[in-house]
Amino acid sequence: MADFMRTTNPALNDRAFQDARSISGEAMTLQGTVNKAGVLLICVIATAAWTWNLFIHSHSTQTVMPLALLGGIGGFIFAMVTIFKKEWAGVTAPIYALLEGLVLGGISAMLELRFPGIAIQAVSLTFGTLVILLLAYRSGLIPVTEKFRLGIVAATGGIALFYIVQIVLGFFGVHFTAINGGGAIGIGFSIFVVIIAALNLVLDFDLIENGVRMGAPKYMEWYSAFALMITLIWLYFEILNLLSKLRSRD
Repeated sequence: MADFMRTTNPALNDRAFQDARSISGEAMTLQGTVNKAGVLLICVIATAAWTWNLFIHSHSTQTVMPLALLGGIGGFIFAMVTIFKKEWAGVTAPIYALLEGLVLGGISAMLELRFPGIAIQAVSLTFGTLVILLLAYRSGLIPVTEKFRLGIVAATGGIALFYIVQIVLGFFGVHFTAINGGGAIGIGFSIFVVIIAALNLVLDFDLIENGVRMGAPKYMEWYSAFALMITLIWLYFEILNLLSKLRSRD
């Protein structure tokens, strides 16, 4: 149980590296993981820019919603395949990134039309958070203790459970207006979720370093980059949601 609880990212935990360690061959490196993460980021940006341009020129949700739906469902499928077949990550992770870019670009463009400038603000805050937390982690300002891990696990699990309950109750006409609105409760909740999503990055950094120390096989570079991308995309969407609530108050 302790190994499973090391990170809330289902794709990135000690078990993933322990299962892979028995395979002989070239070992993963930190630089290799960073390079793969860069490739996945380019994939996300490429399809996001495409769907963004489609919406900006058409101003029609019907143009991008099918693509966003395809990206959401397809991204989930390829994420599951990657988690259960880690050795395929060199192929499935880029496909996942391309599909997620469809969702990211479509939603960002629709919000940009309503709140001009919100997309670049969300992107800047996401990467700013990534850099700051990476520096804080490397400098030892954020020690990854067992209590820290368990706290982030519990908070993330609670958020995931709330989202699932909210979706289910939504089919029966039950909506959490206060939490989803631009009032103090809604903004406070979004700030909390953004903080938890950001702290998940710290857990991901720690697990990637552990994988390098454990001598995980080379394909785990792609898998680790994929897992990091899951957290980064989640953080972006939560920041985008927070900004939209703040802008709706103007």
